[in-house]
Amino acid sequence: MNIYVSNLSFNVTDEDLNEYFAEYGEVSSAKVILDKFTQKSRGFAFVEMADDEAAKKAIQELDGASVDGRTINVSVAKPREERTGNTGGGNRGGGGGNFQKRNNYSNSRY
Repeated sequence: MNIYVSNLSFNVTDEDLNEYFAEYGEVSSAKVILDKFTQKSRGFAFVEMADDEAAKKAIQELDGASVDGRTINVSVAKPREERTGNTGGGNRGGGGGNFQKRNNYSNSRY
C-alpha cells in the first residue's frame, strides 16, 4: 500500500521515515519529496508497505502524531492524476496587447 505523509519537518529524512513505519511492518520504500532546484524537503513524503494490514495500522496510529515538533498527516496515497499538455496559466510569452513587429531598420522612420 502506498501511504502519503504530509506536514513533515524539513529535517525528516528517508531513513527517519523508514524507522517510524518499520515499527508496523516491512517498509518497501520511504521517500521524502525534494524540491528539484534546491534539493530541500518539500514537507511531504510517500511510504510503500507490502502488507496492507500493517499499512492501515501505521496510518491509524501515526496520523496526528508529533514528529520532530510537527503534527503529521498520514493517509492512503491517491493515484497520481494524468496531466494534460496545457496546465493553464496566463500569457507566458510576454508581449501583450497590440504589439507590432518592427522592421529590421529600427532607426529609420519608414
